[in-house]
Amino acid sequence: MKILDHIEEWLIATLMGAATVIIFVAVLHRYLSGFAIPGLQDWLLSINLSWAQELCIIMFVWMAKFGAAYGVRTGIHVGVDVLINRLDDRKRAKFVLFGLCAGAFFTGIVAALGARFVWENGFHHALFSKLGIPGDTFEGPTTPDLEWPTWIVYSAIPLGSGLMCFRFLQVAWAFVKTGELPHHDHGHVDGLDEESDAEPPSVGEAFAEGEDIAHGYGGSRRFKAAQQRDADEEGKQ
Repeated sequence: MKILDHIEEWLIATLMGAATVIIFVAVLHRYLSGFAIPGLQDWLLSINLSWAQELCIIMFVWMAKFGAAYGVRTGIHVGVDVLINRLDDRKRAKFVLFGLCAGAFFTGIVAALGARFVWENGFHHALFSKLGIPGDTFEGPTTPDLEWPTWIVYSAIPLGSGLMCFRFLQVAWAFVKTGELPHHDHGHVDGLDEESDAEPPSVGEAFAEGEDIAHGYGGSRRFKAAQQRDADEEGKQ
């Protein structure tokens, strides 16, 4: 399961980063091409970046679909639960499970309909052609600039919605077992160490530590004071 989580996170991060870079390069290319700089303007005009906007739209669509599944797993979707939280635990659990199952049911329907649309929009032609199966199949349209088969673009619907349906069921199962929902702490940043439980230094300790550092003692006073506090707490115990 951890592998799926990492694939989901890396896919979203890659799409977001790549789309940002492509947009930046395309905008920079557009503005620099307007300056009449000998040699540079001709070189920039020879570069065709008309596909950049279409590619970024496709990437943002894929990012949004898989980002929605990530939101279900981590609990970052906005929910109005004022009334539900006022109920007793038993009734609240029933409403929460109903909401999670309804979300799984809805996204499952979207995934099924999306898969059927992708199949009829050219995926079956690409699959039959790859496998060498004869038949009169519909090749499907292509995108205007990149000229990609549109079934590749629309595959984000069944894949993203299918993953979102799985995440709803995953959260529902975890809620049945533990009674807890995933909660996202907006003040927490992944990758940073947890804040220490130690109390911040007082004003006097801060000045003393600054003097020690200025004289090359490396904050020895605060270190000794911390040692003394630890010794006093051990003595009390």
